[in-house]
Amino acid sequence: MSENIKIEIKNFSFFYHKKQVIYDLNLKIRKNEITSIFGPANGGVTTLLRSLNRLCELTHDIRTEGDILIDGESIFNPDLSVTDLRRKVGMVFEIPAPLPISIYDNVAYGPKLSKKKSRSQIADVVEQALKQAALWDEVKERLKAPAISLSGGQQQRLCIARVLALQPEVIMLDRACSGLDPISTAKIEESLINLKEEFTIIIAPHNVQQAIRISDWAAFMLMGHLIEAGTNTEVFSSPKDQRTNDYVTGRFG
Repeated sequence: MSENIKIEIKNFSFFYHKKQVIYDLNLKIRKNEITSIFGPANGGVTTLLRSLNRLCELTHDIRTEGDILIDGESIFNPDLSVTDLRRKVGMVFEIPAPLPISIYDNVAYGPKLSKKKSRSQIADVVEQALKQAALWDEVKERLKAPAISLSGGQQQRLCIARVLALQPEVIMLDRACSGLDPISTAKIEESLINLKEEFTIIIAPHNVQQAIRISDWAAFMLMGHLIEAGTNTEVFSSPKDQRTNDYVTGRFG
């Protein structure tokens, strides 16, 4: 595997019950870049993201074919800890869901569970994660306040900080800005652009414009099929497939 590739998806198919929702998909995710996987609703994007850290297995009666490799190792290896996988590949969901505890404790929750860090080390992790999520300056004077007292945009950045506190290698965001105002969205996008220096980022953008703004690589999915993948310029400025062109120019979707 190339040193630039963090994740390789090989001939991957996914079935809910007897319904196939992803078809023989092949895609490589590059290290320290932002890859946008986009397409219309029910196209398989969310299922693909949830497959990358095996969250889909929380749903009954699913089946997969093919393989997904992270750093050359199959995520389906029976010796692999799923808990470790989900720490390594963190997920931020569309609707922010802070825990009903303080801002500080939301971010400290994961590191505390590991029981490997001292109180001062956890405090350092919390501060670093909040800074990486561009939230520290807004909350540093009220870390004991309830997380639900934050605005929607702040809550989403808190959820990003909670993932970052687990020190993952990959961060996935599933339409994480869809319910946010433009200012909050811009702050999250700026954070992601900075974070890619340390992490591999995969995002299901809430619209094509967001993908254009922040992507290094992009992949277009339609009805469970990968239609096209390439650099930002290739996919958005000179797509090879007419369906990609029609979608990014707003002719459908």
